[in-house]
Amino acid sequence: MASEKEPTVIKKYANRRLYHTGTSSYVTLEDLAGLVRAGEDFVVYDAKSGEDITRSVLAQIIFDEEAKDGQNLLPITFLRQLIRFYGDSMQALVPRYLEFSMENFTQEQNKFREQMAKAFGGSAFGGNALDAIQAQTRANMQMFTEAFRMFNPFAASAAAKAKQGGAAEPAAKGDELGDLKRELNEMRERLDKLSRSK
Repeated sequence: MASEKEPTVIKKYANRRLYHTGTSSYVTLEDLAGLVRAGEDFVVYDAKSGEDITRSVLAQIIFDEEAKDGQNLLPITFLRQLIRFYGDSMQALVPRYLEFSMENFTQEQNKFREQMAKAFGGSAFGGNALDAIQAQTRANMQMFTEAFRMFNPFAASAAAKAKQGGAAEPAAKGDELGDLKRELNEMRERLDKLSRSK
């Protein structure tokens, strides 16, 4: 959540203890997870070096949450695909794409919750609930595909050629732009396949 005030400073000491400078008290990763859920921004600095280690602390919170029974949000397929992007030419686009997708999902979550409440109607996992989940998944995949098109200037023309029965022209060897175009189109095709399979 956007906030006018400065983020809270958390210091991490060599003994792994986390110190909340706003409340002058030690906190746990669970406490920090609670701050995130409450919409409070914070940054974590290594107390000795002054290095910003917020990313690794947030990743540790996610790791801890994923380790809890029944708390899994990240599918194994997603984790594998994410790992494949490290070092890939698409790596620079992935963070903004994921950020954009999560922002849109967050904006839609109230509508999604209302649909789920209507679908479940007090009985867990009824037929209507599964239909609602599938419909929402399809809508999300369509939104993700549209979001990806923003980052892929070649997608519209490639999609038009594909619909007309033509194929996108193969990239010449050594042509970095052509390689990037091909990879972007492959990613779009994967997203389309995922949305059709839901």
